[in-house]
Amino acid sequence: MLFWLLALLILCGFLWNYKRQLKIANITDKYIFITGCDTGFGNLAARTFDKKGFHVIAACLTESGSTALKAETSERLHTVLLDVTDPENVKRAAQWVKNQVGEKGLWGLINNAGILGVLAPNDWLTVEDYREPVEVNLFGLISVTLNMLPLVKKARGRIINVSSIGGRLAFGGGGYSPSKYAVEGFNDSLRRDMKAFGVHVACIEPGLFKTNLSDPEKAAEKKLAIWKHLSPDIKQQYGESYIKKSLEKLKGTASFVNVDLSLVVECMDHALTSLFPKTRYAAGKDAKTFWIPLSHMPAVLQDFLLLKQKVELANPKAV
Repeated sequence: MLFWLLALLILCGFLWNYKRQLKIANITDKYIFITGCDTGFGNLAARTFDKKGFHVIAACLTESGSTALKAETSERLHTVLLDVTDPENVKRAAQWVKNQVGEKGLWGLINNAGILGVLAPNDWLTVEDYREPVEVNLFGLISVTLNMLPLVKKARGRIINVSSIGGRLAFGGGGYSPSKYAVEGFNDSLRRDMKAFGVHVACIEPGLFKTNLSDPEKAAEKKLAIWKHLSPDIKQQYGESYIKKSLEKLKGTASFVNVDLSLVVECMDHALTSLFPKTRYAAGKDAKTFWIPLSHMPAVLQDFLLLKQKVELANPKAV
């Protein structure tokens, strides 16, 4: 009996993997739109999908990013300048895309644009420190999605939202994790709404990757700048040694990040081209082996493990 049960499990696993490997028939007549293509995941995705034969429309924030990307890609790829936080800019871009794709519609929308913002204890921050990541990572993503949605529905295509392990576990104060938690919620509600229209919505949750967004040197500079302007009371509560140890720990994270950005692009590729795409993708060894499993654990265990990563306060009772 045990033998047949094991055989059945192996067969189910084989069939499941085979199902996941089935691909859509044609990609050379399909259009995809990617945000945040100046650098990082978006830039690599634009170059990768251009080589595969997609008609890529790459949204860049800067003229220099657009020029550099066009120099490295085929004539099929087009770029548009896009600030996702500017509603009129988003509307104009959507109309331009509509004119490009025509009756085919838009097969793929990859919402990749995002920023980190400030990472610091919550009681160091003001509301303004939360605002920019939320504007870019959440409202910008929603704005682009709602404007492109009619084109994706026409193609019965795919929407891919790049979230983060920071959308599963909040490991630092600031607007980044709240914005990504909200992206997860929007992603899930959109996925359920779009099922009736044949549109598949997927979410990618990368771990820590070496990109401009997660540069530990820049994060340390921002944190130090906030520390310098804190009130004497807050500084006393945390202690002068806190900031030094905190910055050293932040810079030390560089040795633990994933350097292969293609791990995220491979998730995008599967979500775009598989006949049976997943609803969620974890990208990076740390995401798969630590962050995502931890997100399913009891809060007491999450707190214990995450607090071990924080710097101890020099004077926690000085309030």
